[in-house]
Amino acid sequence: MCGLSGEIRFDGSLADTTAVARMVEALVPRGPDGQGQWSAGRVAFGHRRLSVIDLSASGSQPMVDSELGLEAVFNGCIYDYKELRAELEGHGYRFFSTSDTEVLLKGYHHWGVDFVDHLHGMFVVVIHERDTGRIVMARDRLGIKPLYLSETPGRLRFASSLPALLRAGDVDTSIDPVALHHYLTWHAVVPAPRTLLNGVRKLPPATVRVIEADGTSREHRYWEPTYERRPEHSGWSARDWEDAIEEALRVAVRRRLVSDIPVGVLLSGGLDSSLIVGLLAQEGQSDLATYSIGFETVGGHAGDEFRYSDVIAERFGTNHHRIRVSSDELAAALGHAIGAMAEPMVSHDVVAFDLLSERVSQSIRVVQSGQGADEVFAGYHWYPPLADVDREEAVERYAAAFFDRGSEDMRALVGERYALDGDPSLDFVRDHMSRAGAQTAVDAALRLDSEVMLVDDPVKRVDNMSMAWGLEARVPFLDHDLVELAAQCPPELKLADGGKGVLKAIGRRIIPPEVIDRPKGYFPVPAITHLEGKVLGLVKDALSSDAARERALFRPEYVNRLFEDPNSELTPLRGNKLWQLGLLELWLQNHGV
Repeated sequence: MCGLSGEIRFDGSLADTTAVARMVEALVPRGPDGQGQWSAGRVAFGHRRLSVIDLSASGSQPMVDSELGLEAVFNGCIYDYKELRAELEGHGYRFFSTSDTEVLLKGYHHWGVDFVDHLHGMFVVVIHERDTGRIVMARDRLGIKPLYLSETPGRLRFASSLPALLRAGDVDTSIDPVALHHYLTWHAVVPAPRTLLNGVRKLPPATVRVIEADGTSREHRYWEPTYERRPEHSGWSARDWEDAIEEALRVAVRRRLVSDIPVGVLLSGGLDSSLIVGLLAQEGQSDLATYSIGFETVGGHAGDEFRYSDVIAERFGTNHHRIRVSSDELAAALGHAIGAMAEPMVSHDVVAFDLLSERVSQSIRVVQSGQGADEVFAGYHWYPPLADVDREEAVERYAAAFFDRGSEDMRALVGERYALDGDPSLDFVRDHMSRAGAQTAVDAALRLDSEVMLVDDPVKRVDNMSMAWGLEARVPFLDHDLVELAAQCPPELKLADGGKGVLKAIGRRIIPPEVIDRPKGYFPVPAITHLEGKVLGLVKDALSSDAARERALFRPEYVNRLFEDPNSELTPLRGNKLWQLGLLELWLQNHGV
């Protein structure tokens, strides 16, 4: 797990190694264990390293394979790299390291752009062919690892975070009105390739982009699971599905143990992370390090779920760490959390992950985490109402349950220069859900959330906050074999038992029932959902600043109304509408936009 960056020129100029160095400096938190740069004429790569596999200098990056004429920078982890290495050795390849980075280089040389089909893991990799000048960029299937791009005439820059590109300079930082609409409507989700800034885009998940030396490029999506029932499963019972999914989950958890250093678990006390702990215990992991975080009660809202995480820790004898955070510590941490966001993320638990990652990184560098189970196995409340309705009705119900505001509220909120005709966010959902390959409306919603919302909310949140402290977080529920199997599973099995029915059935075999038969919980961060004191002051300062007035994203009368009663208007997901506006301004100002 690392941070990568680079520049490619197409106008005859040399790559700006000074700009790449600035990006590398911005990525230091993602890779605290070392750095490297490489350049050759029109191409320059930069890298910060978090040493997890092959801790020696042989695994350093940028990695150069002079024999094959390839150079690469890579962020992530390839869980089946040992098996792939053995296969490639059988084809005559010789290795100079024990790293997964080198496996990517040899794999690309042997399989070409189809090398991604052989990978189990989370990854972004950028490869340069010395002899042709061709560049190949690839992102993992579920978008767990990010890649941001800034293109201008004659130049392409890339980095693991958007702020790193800003550090390099010469970026169009004007606001993309469509992306702003998505942010304000879709709980801060901005689907790829857009970002809030017109000058920055992001490579979509499951995408390979090939860029020739003259700047022409092409890209293709290499993975797209179908959300339909398959004939070979027609005779399966509910128990058959449970058995198959349990085995796939066991494999996913086992795969994510590959490391040359210890692997722990972020334990929230919910079903998903508890299942990971239970499965690891059954795999023979003893003295497993687990970590939970809790906050002070604010406004009558409880701030921890220790009573559930304690049950799991005691049942499986883990080396458990309770992390308590005061409201003052939370307010003090907001600046760091916002600075660590590659894009503004409104979910109240972002700062919880930031604080949790800070404390966890002091004792361990790799963890497994439970993100993705709700999107893959139908754990959210908006899925049941979509059963047995047509697609158009499903779109309307989805938007009513998830969207932070509708068209009328958007027109009252957004400043005149950013106002749009129509509803691009609703149109995006409608177009996505109407695509072929999803058998029912529930299937279509699960596909949408797994391909879009998951990528730009929970997964991005975990990557940004964990890597801000040099902590690698692995997500077994997003193992692509497991996701493919779950996509084929009948929706009624996932909707059963109040949601995630098939996972709950598996859980009853492994973990205590009191963790399963409980109200659905989230990372509770009351000081963000209930604005008061220092946090409210930060929001007020940001929205009343000269920069905010000049930018004029929001109509003053709308903002003033929210300040009259800061906690009166909540989104359907119980987010604070004022916090959403304040966070955006805080993020823009934090990054000098």
